[in-house]
Amino acid sequence: MGIEIRPAQALRLLHRNALRQTQDASPDLTLRQTAILLTVYLEPPPHTVRGLASKLSVAKPVVTRALDTMGRLELLERRRDPADLRNVLVRRTVKGSLFVSQMADRLVDEAGALSR
Repeated sequence: MGIEIRPAQALRLLHRNALRQTQDASPDLTLRQTAILLTVYLEPPPHTVRGLASKLSVAKPVVTRALDTMGRLELLERRRDPADLRNVLVRRTVKGSLFVSQMADRLVDEAGALSR
């Protein structure tokens, strides 16, 4: 079940969310970092640097740089895959789960404001 919104409303929702995110004390993520973060939190694991790079159609160093930033922010963590030490697994964190939950709450609030 989805909600129906017009293109202008969709852009307004994106704009309002971006404004609130920059005004909050929360980390100010790039669009690429947000895409990586939401992929890890919304799609079932395991997640690897190689898999994320493939999904986003970017080189592995691009993902690595984004993960470096999000690792410093404690939104995601990387660990070697014990089954195959060549692979690096990207995992969720408590702080990242809270960040994503707050992002979802902001979007719900802003979507509600659009319908008023």
